[in-house]
Amino acid sequence: MLDSPIREHLDTLLQAMADDKFVVLTGAGISTPSGIPDYRDSDGVRRGRQPMMYQEFLSAPQSRRRYWARAMLGWPRVRQARPNAAHQALATLQQRGRISDLITQNVDALHDQAGSHDVIELHGSLHRVLCLDCGQRSQRDEIQRQMETQNPYLNGVDAVQAPDGDTLLDPAFEARFQVPQCPHCSGERMKPDVVFFGENVAQATAARAMAAAESAAGMLVVGSSLMAYSAFRLCRTIADRGKPLMAINLGKTRADDLLDLKIEGSCEELLPWLVEKLGR
Repeated sequence: MLDSPIREHLDTLLQAMADDKFVVLTGAGISTPSGIPDYRDSDGVRRGRQPMMYQEFLSAPQSRRRYWARAMLGWPRVRQARPNAAHQALATLQQRGRISDLITQNVDALHDQAGSHDVIELHGSLHRVLCLDCGQRSQRDEIQRQMETQNPYLNGVDAVQAPDGDTLLDPAFEARFQVPQCPHCSGERMKPDVVFFGENVAQATAARAMAAAESAAGMLVVGSSLMAYSAFRLCRTIADRGKPLMAINLGKTRADDLLDLKIEGSCEELLPWLVEKLGR
């Protein structure tokens, strides 16, 4: 049962989306019910250790060895994660023509698995791996099988899950790890096809996301603190154009001063309600 303040906010959101198509921007908060940890707490403060930076990953073989050893143990949970009711609700809204576009900061591909199409993956996808030597892409499952075959000593090692398929692994396990080789050129500079911290969003992807924001009647943010500038700039564009900017999010966001409406509730509960009330 929804309490009165949340119900009133939802009614306002419902009225705003009843006749106009909003673009939806999602973040880690929509995937936490699916078992994938998020980066930040309710105050927007990053949890745990600093993630590996892009330049660090490029600079040294030992950095790539450390990354892939941890990622090999973290991938199974990402691979096994399944869309929750919030992902499914957004897929339904898109199928019914109720939203204009879907942009996600997440790299777990759960929107695709839920049935959404043409998702703008602002930060890429862990389900693909990019070779920095030849530019070819491979499926992550293929690279995972290679790593597991080459590093059997890690089979059965238990590591604490961290955001984006990372784990907290004892450094003692990293020294003998064999990094994956590209199936196309045998190069050893393989990178998940995601935007690392310190790396820029691909220009074409950023342009597509901006075009979606500019053409929409408004924006609904779901489960994001908006601390990443690539997402915040889209919100600022919406606000600068005088379009409604609304959010369903537990905790602080970088755009709190820009939001016309903020609903602090579970997106897994509230988005299905929105689907029901908007109807077909």
